[in-house]
Amino acid sequence: MTEKYPVQALHHITAVSGEPQENLDFYHNLLGQRFVKRTVNFDDPTTYHLYYGDKVGTPGTAMTFFPWRNMRRGRPGNGEVGASAYTIPEGTESYWIDRLKKAGVSVGAAQKRFGAAVIPFEDPSGMQLELIVDELPDNMIFWEEGPVPLERAIHGFHSVTLWVDDARKTADLLTGQLGYTLSAEEGPRSRFLAGSKDMGHVIDLLERPGQPRAVFGVGSVHHIAFRTVDDAEQVIYQQDLRNYGMGVTDVRDRQYFRSIYFREPNGVLFEIATDAPGFLYDEPVDQLGQSLKLPDWYEPMRGQIEPLVAPLQIKPVVRDTVQEASHA
Repeated sequence: MTEKYPVQALHHITAVSGEPQENLDFYHNLLGQRFVKRTVNFDDPTTYHLYYGDKVGTPGTAMTFFPWRNMRRGRPGNGEVGASAYTIPEGTESYWIDRLKKAGVSVGAAQKRFGAAVIPFEDPSGMQLELIVDELPDNMIFWEEGPVPLERAIHGFHSVTLWVDDARKTADLLTGQLGYTLSAEEGPRSRFLAGSKDMGHVIDLLERPGQPRAVFGVGSVHHIAFRTVDDAEQVIYQQDLRNYGMGVTDVRDRQYFRSIYFREPNGVLFEIATDAPGFLYDEPVDQLGQSLKLPDWYEPMRGQIEPLVAPLQIKPVVRDTVQEASHA
């Protein structure tokens, strides 16, 4: 019988953006995340599903978007992800602040959280992002052709911050069912660690009792996904979570991984996804993101789908050669 291991880290984060070209330019050309997959929303094939990550989209680096161009802007609030954070190397804070500001990005005042430097900023759709200085994970596969050199590059996810009305209920789920451990507390913020030191192994709960609920829309995180070892372990999680009282879906085939979904007690949509088969399933590493990929069940509809999604241009990457010392 397959053993159920504690969740190792985040698998991916999926959010809603506005214009797909603007989204591509920001994550690929500015943040230096490789555009690893161009496909469609499997539940709504009239819109894209765009994926960004390291060279191959390693779990823990994959930021994905549904660009619903005509949707209203979301409003941050309880019951959703308040901020999604990437890890950056120590000593690169000034570099990233300069890079973002020069591109016209709204950058907030630098902060300290659990002793680490935090740079808050927004993407073009108003999604709340952070860069956090921390120990660098060793499972990122660096994209050598990207715009940011390795010594300054983003190293996958650091964490997500969930805005919740009652932290205790979500904490009980994280520790009792998903194998997280409580690491530290700082005011209304509680930090939980997954079972590894891989990318995205941190979850923060920010308790905000009585604050308004989030209004979903452009700039909102749709769901966060946790990693599971394989299909057999995923089924164990599914059964255990249902026994715990969660309304867990059946397994859904997402082509590059398989997924189950449920809402945690404060309303954030959680997914548990398999690592396999990964983004090399239907195209080689040197061609990732170059063309529209469809699952077998939508391939006969390609002629109807392609006119419905906006053309995308992968603009040439300009490699940054500015010396870090100049930003000291």
